[in-house]
Amino acid sequence: MPTLRRVKDGEGFIGLVVDAIGFDENGKTKICGDVPMIGYALKVGSVIAGTYSTRDWWMTSPITEFIKETENENGEYYLKFKTNNSEYEFWGIKNNWKVQQRHGGATSVEY
Repeated sequence: MPTLRRVKDGEGFIGLVVDAIGFDENGKTKICGDVPMIGYALKVGSVIAGTYSTRDWWMTSPITEFIKETENENGEYYLKFKTNNSEYEFWGIKNNWKVQQRHGGATSVEY
């Protein structure tokens, strides 16, 4: 399952929804993809909101640099990256999270 973890304290989230979030000139957010991308925030969350957890997702500030990126023949993906204020690790099996359009232009995961 996709996992996002901040290196300095281990905070983050494990969830099926992976979104690359962009910001327009007015600061409004827009989902721009389902893989980490430089210049975009990365959000990992649950498929449905309202879980019994203290939160349903974790979002980084925009990614500034990829430090290490690997993917093996089984689709196991790992990325260590930087934002302006933190370093993160993200991993999962790429084929397990797929974007599908949903009402209002939001995205969700489909198996």
